[in-house]
Amino acid sequence: MGRFDLVIFDCDGVLVDSELIANRIFAALLNELGASVTLDTMFERFVGHSMADCLVIVEELLGRVPPADLVTTLRARTNAALAVELRAVDGVAAVLDSLAVPYCVASSGDHDKMRTTLGLTGLLPRFEGRLFSATEVARGKPAPDVFLYAAQRMGCAPARAAVVEDTPIGVQGAIAAGMTVFGYAGHTPAERLRHAGATPFATMAELPALLGAPEH
Repeated sequence: MGRFDLVIFDCDGVLVDSELIANRIFAALLNELGASVTLDTMFERFVGHSMADCLVIVEELLGRVPPADLVTTLRARTNAALAVELRAVDGVAAVLDSLAVPYCVASSGDHDKMRTTLGLTGLLPRFEGRLFSATEVARGKPAPDVFLYAAQRMGCAPARAAVVEDTPIGVQGAIAAGMTVFGYAGHTPAERLRHAGATPFATMAELPALLGAPEH
């Protein structure tokens, strides 16, 4: 019997290379509204959070309630950029092909966002019926809720699930769920992922061996 019965993937930054695109657009919009943010700010404060949590951070940065159409404007601009620029994370299709156990997605994004990005990259057919969103549970990451929900729906005990994440917030949530976490250091420094509790790796080519490695 293998080490894991299920592999749970985060979506943005793990399956689809959307983080730089989306956060560039988000930062530009916030700067238009009067906040002074950089791409580094976005990765430190926003990445990995649900939109509901992001809006709380935006209100703190602006010192006022953000415009009512912020999310609509952000989504429209982001989708336009993604349609032109988005690609699957390099090597992730080969990882999915290599897996001998079921896999699914547990994302802070809503279903529309997941279906858009996975659809644009051709990955959606691989995940039909196995998309789980933080919008379906009480608390978003770093709470463990979406990971526990995904494992329950997939019929897997948390201790038998592996999670692939790219943000410290996501790593913390998966660790809190009692799962083993591998941290993709595509845009997040490996040390930050390790500090949060993950085993970091630099390229997707490394992941199949990690998933198949025996427990120490």
